[in-house]
Parts: sequence; structure tokens; C-alpha cells
Amino acid sequence: MVAVQIVGPGDGELIVNGPSRVRILEDGSHTGHRLGLAEIVIPPHTPGPPQHRHAQHDEGFYVLSGTVRFTVGADDRDAPAGTWVMVPPGAPHTFANPGAEPAVMLNTFTPDLYVQYFRDLRDMVESGQPLTRDTVAEVWTKYGTEPSAEYAQ
Repeated sequence: MVAVQIVGPGDGELIVNGPSRVRILEDGSHTGHRLGLAEIVIPPHTPGPPQHRHAQHDEGFYVLSGTVRFTVGADDRDAPAGTWVMVPPGAPHTFANPGAEPAVMLNTFTPDLYVQYFRDLRDMVESGQPLTRDTVAEVWTKYGTEPSAEYAQ
């Protein structure tokens, strides 16, 4: 019989990088590395990462609660709960929580390679390295991701 993976409400790999909390629900080990899935909790008034683009994976965001501001190129769009955002490879994007309430998103990665990015950031924090624009951008290069210079924040 094929194994079914069930991750309960208190389960999954918890990663805290700066103010946001990432709970890995699927790291790719049960999907042949076709899909990674995480729950991301963004505290109120929290900026996101610098605008960037991925070369090797699609990234999806489903807003479960709160409102998340997505910036795509020069355009901002507030996404309330129930909104799905699909970012194909090459599209510049970032997200933030400008509101007064926490925001929660379900985040997909196809393929799963970006799950390791969150682990790498956790390892940086635990080793005492600061999470700066430059140190994060250096980690991005390992995952086919680069800052979007034309939309620098």
C-alpha cells in the first residue's frame, strides 16, 4: 500500500526566521520532490523579503487569514483571506503584512527545492549571522533566485 502523509495542527517542521514563522507541511519527500508546502505566519506590520524572481520553481500563495500585500513589479495588490496568487518562474514579486492583524498563508513550491532555503535561513540565524538583504540574496543564488534590481525596495 502507498503511504499517506498526514500532518496534524501541531505537527510539521517549525522554522522561525526573523519575525515570520514557517511550518513545513511537505518537504518534497512524500511527493517525489514535485511539491513543497508550507504555512507562513506573518506578524502585523511586517515587511517581506526584497522583491525577487525564481528561475527554477513556481510559487503559490493562498491567504488563509488576514490580508497580505503582494508587490509584483511596480504594482501593489492587497489580498484578503481566500485569495490565491500564482507566481511563475521569472516574475518579480514580494509580499508583506502591512495590517494590524497576523496574516497566514499556505505557500506551495513546485518543485520542492525552496523548502531548503528556509532551512538555510534558520541555520544562518542559529549561527549568529544576520539576515540582511545581502546575506539573504547570497542564499537565494543556491536556489535559482535573484533580487529584482529594477524594483529594488
